[in-house]
Amino acid sequence: QVQLVESGGGLVQPGGSLRLSCAASGSIFRVDTMGWYRQAPGKQRELVADITRGGETNYADSVKGRFTVSRDNAKNAVYLQMNSLKPEDTAVYYCNADIVGSRTWRPYNYWGQGTRVTVSS
Repeated sequence: QVQLVESGGGLVQPGGSLRLSCAASGSIFRVDTMGWYRQAPGKQRELVADITRGGETNYADSVKGRFTVSRDNAKNAVYLQMNSLKPEDTAVYYCNADIVGSRTWRPYNYWGQGTRVTVSS
């Protein structure tokens, strides 16, 4: 079994910062692209940022210049540093990863359970 476990959400004031972490565990051969999505109340889930195994990044326009995605391949982990947070960043943030299992030898897409981020004064 493979699972993604997130941490780091919480309540922060506008202009503040938070760092989200996500680690993949289980029967893993290789972790390919990892990323973060978010879903605000009443809205569809959207891509925030992702990063390939080689380190290429992709960001939603709404977070460019404020958020930074990074990863540690040795730890099968991905991080999201969020600065200059705005109330509109309030959402549940989900970790996502394409993982090749060591038992299946096939890539599957996995989701974490989500971590809530609330930006409010």
